[in-house]
Amino acid sequence: MSSKEVVGMKRDTTAKRSWPYHHGMSKVQQKVGAGEAALALLIALPVFMHTSLHAADALPVAGDFLGEIRRDASGQLIVVPPAKPDASSQHVMSEPVAGARTIQVGPGHALKTIGAAAALAKDGDTIEIEPGEYRRDVAVWKQDNLTIRGMGNNNAISGAGVKLIADGASAEGKAIWVVRGGAITVENIEFSEARVADKNGAGIRFEKGRLVVRKCRFVHNENGILTSGGDAELDIVDSEFGHNGHGDGYSHNLYVGALKRLRVTGSYFHHAQVGHLLKSRAAENHILYNRLSDESGGRASYELEFPNGGIAYVIGNIIEQSATTENPTIISFGAEGYKGPKNELYLINNTIDNNRPAGATFLNVKPGAQIVKAYNNLLIGKGPLNNGINGEFINNPNVDWESFVLAQHHDYRIKRASSLHRSFRSPGSAGAIDLTPTGEYVHPATSRPLLTTPTLPGARQTLQP
Repeated sequence: MSSKEVVGMKRDTTAKRSWPYHHGMSKVQQKVGAGEAALALLIALPVFMHTSLHAADALPVAGDFLGEIRRDASGQLIVVPPAKPDASSQHVMSEPVAGARTIQVGPGHALKTIGAAAALAKDGDTIEIEPGEYRRDVAVWKQDNLTIRGMGNNNAISGAGVKLIADGASAEGKAIWVVRGGAITVENIEFSEARVADKNGAGIRFEKGRLVVRKCRFVHNENGILTSGGDAELDIVDSEFGHNGHGDGYSHNLYVGALKRLRVTGSYFHHAQVGHLLKSRAAENHILYNRLSDESGGRASYELEFPNGGIAYVIGNIIEQSATTENPTIISFGAEGYKGPKNELYLINNTIDNNRPAGATFLNVKPGAQIVKAYNNLLIGKGPLNNGINGEFINNPNVDWESFVLAQHHDYRIKRASSLHRSFRSPGSAGAIDLTPTGEYVHPATSRPLLTTPTLPGARQTLQP
């Protein structure tokens, strides 16, 4: 095991005048635009060449990389430090496999079905699936260092591209896909209508290994993704889960068993069918910069549940309970009893909106958690965040829709004139993990990095759409 995959925030490719910034650059070079920097280099070139003729045949030692120069929301030039890798998001990947192939699947290729590709694939391969509908085309994946990718210009979140429709079929009576291999990445695919005899049909049943799901869509299944436990790890990035659940309260948009680690970023959860928007029994959970909103007509129970506790970092999320919810509690921690040695909840900079007319419990924590830390959460509706919980609760104000641009339509950007500006309180760290938000959710189903230190409570820091 020698190489590592780091799953993190995407670089902001839309920022203007973005170029590396190093120690040793002159102040002129630090401030000029890309074209001006090139001109400055041409002017300095003769001096550099003259100096080089009289110096040793060696280039100057490069300075330390400090970050990139960008413009913040006010137009000022700032240096954005490089993102620090989150140790929790690093995976040990297999060595590259000699003879790895790209296998193309679809009506326009020799290989017509995904099931046939799964049987043919070997460690290290890439599977490319042609856009279109694939009905009753189920598969079991057991390989290592495998990538399975939907092709085409349309992505799964748009409702186009590659669509896998169960239509009554399932792999091993479990799911459209069963995944139990090593490191497997699934990208840009929609999974729908998975139903099985035990009412736990899933778009993906994840049983073993390290699975990354990126830009995928799970709709109208009994479970979007259902996992086993053990040493497995699951990363979900920029994906959508909606209208999943059998309707009995035992199946959910996302149901994660007792895994080693779960990480969810930039994803959109909505309209669970009586079950929860996100339920996780993982030992360690990173729920960062997502939207979990039950919305109009939604009947979800909890929006976010950790039934056995564990460690949960819940940072920068938009969390909304509908008026027609099946359960008044929005976030639940430890309700079914603590199982592991560490039970810690970090609830930082979330916007939590209750639309239930009879009121709600924003947070329910069963006694016994070692740490409960809640900073900078915005509560829309009546009632405190701390209802007798033993923990550290700082700067969690109740606000109304008037504080936001258009909260009734899930636009939780804070108005320029709001008194909430400059009221951010530093949450500090949890061991080696900095709890300060470094990103924000962007609809639909993605996130972006923050260019400056947060100044606001809640999930949204900028006025960008």
